[in-house]
Amino acid sequence: MKVTEIYASLLGESTESGRPCVLVRFTGCSLRCRYCDTSYAFRGGEEMAPEEVAGRVRAHGIDLVLLTGGEPLEQEELHRLIEILLGRGHEVLVETGGHRPIETIDPRVLKILDIKCPGSGQSDAMLWSNLDALGPRDEVKFVIVDRADYEWAKRVLAKRLRGARGPVLFSAAHGRLAPAELGGWILEDRLPVRLGVQLHRILWPDRERGV
Repeated sequence: MKVTEIYASLLGESTESGRPCVLVRFTGCSLRCRYCDTSYAFRGGEEMAPEEVAGRVRAHGIDLVLLTGGEPLEQEELHRLIEILLGRGHEVLVETGGHRPIETIDPRVLKILDIKCPGSGQSDAMLWSNLDALGPRDEVKFVIVDRADYEWAKRVLAKRLRGARGPVLFSAAHGRLAPAELGGWILEDRLPVRLGVQLHRILWPDRERGV
């Protein structure tokens, strides 16, 4: 596996936001979202065995683990790492860009599926069959760049996620849309979604890595 960083922080996004967490950021992603704030993870990284990754996670003494990227599902040994982490009693979350199949992920894992809006420049890469593989605890996230993205996400919500069992989050793209403006649209339309806010950007606005 190729890893960019492993660190302890407060989880910055999802409905688990604010909880102490160990984040494992993998190297490499075949997507190139226009607003990506972790492009440093596109290349480089350190080759590590799943057992070594799990050992570094355990050393932080925190049960909650987020596997992110980059794109974690592009790591061939991801399922082996998940097996080890679950076996050691960790609560595991996987954040994915939505272009790789999620159906083989252990059902005990909470999946955070990012549906790419047109403003990302990567919406054509979305694997829509992933919606059928979501469990009742899994989350769906839309990163919104502008009003056009918001209207697009509303249509997806109505047509494809009407019966969604888990939380749906609308998040403002960092530096592109003010969260307060997005929150106003959600409130105006009475949408059954949560406003996603990047907590780590509020707590550590000057840090790009390790948050």
